[in-house]
Amino acid sequence: MNQLTEKWMGLDFGMRRIGVAVSDSMGMLARRFETINWNGKDWEWALDRLAAIIRQESISGLVIGLPRRTDGLAGDSENIARLFSCQLAKKTGIQPVLLDERYTTVLANRILTETGIKKERKKAVIDQIAAEIILQDYLDSNRS
Repeated sequence: MNQLTEKWMGLDFGMRRIGVAVSDSMGMLARRFETINWNGKDWEWALDRLAAIIRQESISGLVIGLPRRTDGLAGDSENIARLFSCQLAKKTGIQPVLLDERYTTVLANRILTETGIKKERKKAVIDQIAAEIILQDYLDSNRS
């Protein structure tokens, strides 16, 4: 994949919310897109929603943040995210890139606080901002 000519999606995976960000068509700039609220159990519903966004936005590449423990070891959340990413790959045919996403939500919270976003509004967008950070980090690190 030549990311400079393809659109990417980034996900901040969680068992209550999945933050979604998409890149521009040149694969250079990430922007927040949507928060998918789900119950953590109805995987098919969440996978179908993500597959619909992938089709709608003509996504060619996928980056999923792995919620690694702060000590760097894999925990239950990371294992669930890996399983979810495998299911999403089967559904969409896109093999995701998996990235360590430790502290992205902390950084997203700091950004929202510094920009004056009220506490009630933060919950609605914090996962989108975390997904945007994950995706932008990937795009920046792979730019030639």
